[in-house]
Amino acid sequence: MKPDWQGVYPAVTTKFTDAGAIDPGAFSKGIRAQIGAGVHGIIVGGSLGESSTLSHDERIDLLGIAKSASGNIPVLLNIAEGATSSAIRLVQRAQDHGADGLMVLPPMMYKPTEAETVGYFSAVAQSTDLPIMIYNNPIDYKVEVTIPMLDQLLKHPNIQSIKESTRDVSNVTRMRTAFGERIKILCGVDTLAMEELLMGADGWVAGLVNAFPAETVAIYHLVKKGRLEEARKIYAWFMPLLELDIHPQLVQNIKLAEMMVDLGTEYVRHPREPLTGPERQRVMAIVQKGIETRPVLNT
Repeated sequence: MKPDWQGVYPAVTTKFTDAGAIDPGAFSKGIRAQIGAGVHGIIVGGSLGESSTLSHDERIDLLGIAKSASGNIPVLLNIAEGATSSAIRLVQRAQDHGADGLMVLPPMMYKPTEAETVGYFSAVAQSTDLPIMIYNNPIDYKVEVTIPMLDQLLKHPNIQSIKESTRDVSNVTRMRTAFGERIKILCGVDTLAMEELLMGADGWVAGLVNAFPAETVAIYHLVKKGRLEEARKIYAWFMPLLELDIHPQLVQNIKLAEMMVDLGTEYVRHPREPLTGPERQRVMAIVQKGIETRPVLNT
């Protein structure tokens, strides 16, 4: 099923055992919880999924598990590579193993020029007919996909969407003005999701959805239905939790939250370590307050 680039697309965490192996059962459980809450697509092997610690074989394994658990919604594989040739090899394997689409980051471990960035994305697009969402995150990856660059990239028909993570809400308006409906825009920053949806974003690539899927989906639907006061109240409750996503230890934060709501474990891969001491207690207090004050949903 091809993505229509609307709605909530969880960037799912990768579940590990205490020995550091992929835990298929826990991973499937998390996917099923997302499906049960009504998400619109799944993204496997993203930054939140600890992609930098996963081999290509493991990413393909995760894709297969997600496809088996996802039912009738699209599953996207994240492509985050240092070399164009490596990215294309993974893209071809993803297509062969049933991926419904791709999320593609700029080249890793090297800050490319604008021309190199456009060349990289173009080469990936030309290597497949899978639909592509470009990940635009200059804060973390030091590469911004600007309007002129996007103008060149949209000549490839399978580049259809952008994960907008510049932290500049007005960029939604710039892209919509420049390209109309040719590009689908998904907010990639949890703490700006309602704002960007109100400004015309089509969806939300979410992080805290891993622990609170129903609330994430509810905000999306309420905004799209124009029930803004109801959405705002849920969003205000959610904000302290959403702020756990814009933090260097977002993976540990979200996995701790998943553990506390019985949707996952805290196990991470080295060099990451689970939270300890006062920071762990701080995050647990935020999550526990969220659990205790969880809103009643009526969408």
